[in-house]
Amino acid sequence: MARAFFRLQKFLRRTQFLLFFLTAAYLMAGSLLLLQRTRFVIQQGSRGTSANQALPVLDGMSGVGIIDPRMLQNPHPGPRLLVGMDTLQEPALDRRHSPRWLASRNSELRQLRRRWFHRFISDQEPMQAAGFKAMKRPAEHKGTYVGCFSEDSRERTLKGAVFYDLRKMTVSHCQEACAERAYTYAGLAYGAECYCGNKLPGTTSKPEECNTECKGEKGSLCGGVNRLSVYRVEELRAGARRRRNVIYRGCFRAPENLTDTFPASLIQPNLTVEMCSEFCSKKEFPLAVIRGRECYCGYPTGRFPLHDGADGLLCSGLHNSSSAAAGKYCLVYQTPVQDTRCTDRKFLTTKSKGFVALSSFPGAGNTWARHLIEHATGYYTGSYYFDGALYNKGFKGEKDHWRSRRTICVKTHESGKTEIEMFDSAILLIRNPYKSLMAEFNRKYAGHLGYATDRNWKSKEWPEFVNSYASWWASHVLDWLKYGKRLLVIHYEDLKQSLIPKLKEMVEFLNMTVTEDRLLCVENNRDGNFKRSGAKQKDFEPFTQEMKDLINRYILTVDEALRGRNFTGLPREYVPR
Repeated sequence: MARAFFRLQKFLRRTQFLLFFLTAAYLMAGSLLLLQRTRFVIQQGSRGTSANQALPVLDGMSGVGIIDPRMLQNPHPGPRLLVGMDTLQEPALDRRHSPRWLASRNSELRQLRRRWFHRFISDQEPMQAAGFKAMKRPAEHKGTYVGCFSEDSRERTLKGAVFYDLRKMTVSHCQEACAERAYTYAGLAYGAECYCGNKLPGTTSKPEECNTECKGEKGSLCGGVNRLSVYRVEELRAGARRRRNVIYRGCFRAPENLTDTFPASLIQPNLTVEMCSEFCSKKEFPLAVIRGRECYCGYPTGRFPLHDGADGLLCSGLHNSSSAAAGKYCLVYQTPVQDTRCTDRKFLTTKSKGFVALSSFPGAGNTWARHLIEHATGYYTGSYYFDGALYNKGFKGEKDHWRSRRTICVKTHESGKTEIEMFDSAILLIRNPYKSLMAEFNRKYAGHLGYATDRNWKSKEWPEFVNSYASWWASHVLDWLKYGKRLLVIHYEDLKQSLIPKLKEMVEFLNMTVTEDRLLCVENNRDGNFKRSGAKQKDFEPFTQEMKDLINRYILTVDEALRGRNFTGLPREYVPR
């Protein structure tokens, strides 16, 4: 018995010693890790540059144009490096891509991405809170429930407008959206998709097949898999009429044969714009065309592309329908109905052979370019990031892994050799840095659709933001020009001004072919769901002279780099202020 007790005592002593040793080792390892992280942060802070980031700039930057005339006289200007407000007289070409410069720039980019990630997470918190509030809110269905109908993506039941809200869709939200656009029926599917239309099929599905709960409203059903919960919203249309927009598109030369050009028509004495618009809306056409007492409905087509408008005087008064009775010209209006010829989208059926990036600096219009590409090609675009707000609004490629190759191209704001060389080719979208910086600052403080307040612009964060992000705008372009394997450079301003030609370039670069009617449909839906709304200050100038001097240097540097790679230089709009 004594011997057994001695063995137990010896074992406990060994175990106690072992536990003590493991505890000490754990504490030492934690202390070393803490010291290492502290040292890394100190080193990163000493290397981080924000406003002091070194980017090559050229002498003689006081010229009015993009290229200073003195630079043409002196083809070898003395380059220098910007460090805050001081300059070092060292050759820029020797240090432009030196290890020290790259380490400095990459250090800043890591900080920017980290701040960007935390900002994104914080942006999602109020969205989640709003989502929970929507879930708790009782259902308020103003429309009349019609029934459950089958839904086929290849042959849609309701052929009008389409809306997505994969987080907060409710029955009321869908009903109001369809009523504002002059539709009779609102249908919901998959708990998050809203479809509008004026015609229903004769047969219904079993009521129990519409069994999916709405994403933003507990206790309410929003269709199901290939099933639509359909409501009649005709009684809501009267209240929504005052919010409905009929947009005047202009005076155009009438096509030779209007009956062949437009699929629906109406002849009505004392015809008014409202009468023609209501008629075409019920027929689910986005255009209402008036010539005298004749009303025609249809789409923009090759016969009637709406590209070459005529002088309004030729229609003898913009809104006097009887004055256009000569027959050569007609008045064109945009009805509330959405052009749905290009709204169908899907993932690639087979993996893409080429891995294509859609690269831009934040605030340069990447989301808008994705909207155009998706509607032109009919395929989703992917993203290096996951943006819940974009996914909820129908950019379903956001949730797909960015390397799946199931999307036509992948959005990225990344730069650096490793990140760029992962892609086989890229569309490089460049926007005026003044506009890009303001757009990203607006997104940071007011989301994708709002504007930052005066308090935000006057805070100390705006100068810090410009100092940090202006250098990123330049280094992003320079890196893609250096490491990109195959590039198509698109300037945001050119895309906005000449949408169809530039969109054709992008589609051909992606090895896709599209019809002219589909491109015209994209042009008709050019703004998408991410155009900022609300009051915007005219002639608003948040940039100080010091900020302008900094940005102007980067503009000249990027312009020289583009021309050095045989690309077109920056547009004249970028001329330093």
